[in-house]
Amino acid sequence: MPAPRRIVLVHAHPDDETITSGGLMARAVDAGVGVTLVTCSLGELGEVIPPDLKHLEGRPELAEHRAGELAAACAALGVTDHRFLGGRGRWVDSGMVSAGRGILAAAPAHLSSGAFADRAEVDLQVAQLADVLTEVDPDVVVSYDAAGGYGHPDHVRAHEIAGGAVEKLDPLGERIALWATAAARGEVAAGLESLRRRPWLPLPVPTVEDLPTVPDETITVRLALGPARVRKLAALRAHATQIQVFDDGSEPPAYALSNELAQPVLASEGFVLLRGPSGADEALEALSA
Repeated sequence: MPAPRRIVLVHAHPDDETITSGGLMARAVDAGVGVTLVTCSLGELGEVIPPDLKHLEGRPELAEHRAGELAAACAALGVTDHRFLGGRGRWVDSGMVSAGRGILAAAPAHLSSGAFADRAEVDLQVAQLADVLTEVDPDVVVSYDAAGGYGHPDHVRAHEIAGGAVEKLDPLGERIALWATAAARGEVAAGLESLRRRPWLPLPVPTVEDLPTVPDETITVRLALGPARVRKLAALRAHATQIQVFDDGSEPPAYALSNELAQPVLASEGFVLLRGPSGADEALEALSA
């Protein structure tokens, strides 16, 4: 597989793109690879962290605020081609409920009108994404694994439509590689251990069992971020309603979501090849240089 010419990333809500693949986008832009980000909802049901922005929680204004945060994150990463699936506001955040220990999630009992995870809408969503892929003609499409990373129904749906659209355009799996974002268990565990040695961190540090990870050996692509991690941190800070960043120069920096668990911002990002051409390590040589 030659170095990719164009990459499309399919993410559920504003902030998901930066947490899981901000470094990939920044490195791809630096290497001259075309990057298209597709966001599937505005994250209307997200919990708000800062007290001075808490009044946005549960209100229509949160959607517009998060769209602004996403635009700022894209600017930090150098991404200029961003689209909302089906148009801005077409699909709304489905919400989630806690599902056991750590950050694992599941679908709520009831979905609101226009919810992205509505089972009846999957074919339309596949068609909408297929239209984007037809226009962009990517070599690589990035989304989540079948569990949506940590179980959020919108992440699961993003996985479903990414796979459906890729299969529609490339039924034999000869042209488009489909990757899932993934966190290598060993790297995450080492990062968490480093965070535990920092008494100044104001939030608790979870165990690796509390977080969605995969065995290190199952990672197909491990992309070193290098200087691009600075831009990833800037993009994380742009999502101020959703993310806190802790960076005093220690390695690794940390971030936390509304669950108030400190997690490491690793020096690399991992991806697993789900279908399509292999040779992804060689294909990313330009991004890791």
